Amino acid sequence: MKYDYALYLVTDRRYVENESLEGLAEAVEQAVLGGCSMVQLRESNITSADFYHAAREIKKITDRYDVPLIINNRADIALAVDAAGIHIGQSDIPASAVRNIVGKGRLVGVSVTSVSEALKAQADGADYLGVGAMLPTKTKPDAKIVPVSELCAIRAAVGIPVVVIGGINRENAADFLRQGADGLAVVSAILSQRDIRQAAEELKEVIILNERNKKQYLPDI
Repeated sequence: MKYDYALYLVTDRRYVENESLEGLAEAVEQAVLGGCSMVQLRESNITSADFYHAAREIKKITDRYDVPLIINNRADIALAVDAAGIHIGQSDIPASAVRNIVGKGRLVGVSVTSVSEALKAQADGADYLGVGAMLPTKTKPDAKIVPVSELCAIRAAVGIPVVVIGGINRENAADFLRQGADGLAVVSAILSQRDIRQAAEELKEVIILNERNKKQYLPDI
């Protein structure tokens, strides 16, 4: 199955009204209606029971619009709600172990900051990479910044999709797409906006325009 990583929403209920599950569910639906093609449920400071409940509710929405749901760092919850996949970081169990847990039918994404991490993730069975933080971000203020030169080196080194994250917004999105990113992972650029659906639509338009420009300059064969 071919997945669309172009506009990848990462959740954070701190950015939604009352920080509630209901508010998060409404925000996710508006983001999907605006063009988000993948959703990762990434919620910190939450009990396992609440995470499971949130995953069930969010999956009802993503299923309704045929959008894959990715669960951050919790293979058990990904399996329990029959999510499309799981995303892990460098401090989590290796992608190879996660692959053994979730099987071949689910996506495994891995966060990386270097070529060496990217190559290892690919060798361990990752389906895609999350590269970043590309810019300083309030979502993860202590995240290591990845230079654009390293992003380009990662893109050249691996054969799986690369999704950039960290400080991505409407103003800079095209710059990262031109560097070869297959997708934009966003949190506050969508969830903290007054009109979530419109914010997603505007980012989607940047992606569409970039694709048009690429096709315009492709050589005739």
